[in-house]
Amino acid sequence: MARTVWDSSVGKKTVMAVSGIVMLLYLVAHMIGNLKIFFGAGEFNSYAHWLRTVGEPFMHYEWTLWLIRVVLVVAVVAHATAAYQLSRRDIKARPSKYVHKKARTSYATRTMRWGGVILGLFIVWHLLDLTTGTAHPGGFQEGHPYQNVVDTFSTWYGDVIYIVAMLALGLHIRHGFWSAAQTLGAGGRTRERFLKGAANVLALLLTAGFIAVPVGVMTGVVS
Repeated sequence: MARTVWDSSVGKKTVMAVSGIVMLLYLVAHMIGNLKIFFGAGEFNSYAHWLRTVGEPFMHYEWTLWLIRVVLVVAVVAHATAAYQLSRRDIKARPSKYVHKKARTSYATRTMRWGGVILGLFIVWHLLDLTTGTAHPGGFQEGHPYQNVVDTFSTWYGDVIYIVAMLALGLHIRHGFWSAAQTLGAGGRTRERFLKGAANVLALLLTAGFIAVPVGVMTGVVS
């Protein structure tokens, strides 16, 4: 039955919707955590340490964090795989270009695919930069996330990569939230305006919240 559901377009869209909501919830929590950087190094570093001790003593050190990471990896892979397969299925169903040259969809809708690619590449860079330290500018300091963040956003390319990715994220959320609501049956004529408004507000708040960190470093508010 699971294979039958997955093979259907409705099943793939449902997987995209559910995995998208999981990632969205994580993004909200992640943004709130990121904003702690404005309260100083002590507050931010303590928060990063707390993430590794959540659930103790029932959970071992970092077990909860790794559980969250596994759930996120599964969500990202499922979301990307379903999106790719739906895209290929759509192309096969319409082998020729549309007759109408004028775009009839929003800019966010037309850039969902490229936005997904940009976000995928960004995730790889972000992990190599601030998790493993492999691509980190200067000397990566284990256990000192505040200084690592400041180092990254003290470089012009770190700012550009992050801000471009967050703008792509905003567009992705703006369309994806409303689309997920439609897929899961929460849409409707009476709720369409509310859902679109909620998608716009959510996308704006997340984009602004994430971009506030590199802007804070660039302006010297965070140093």
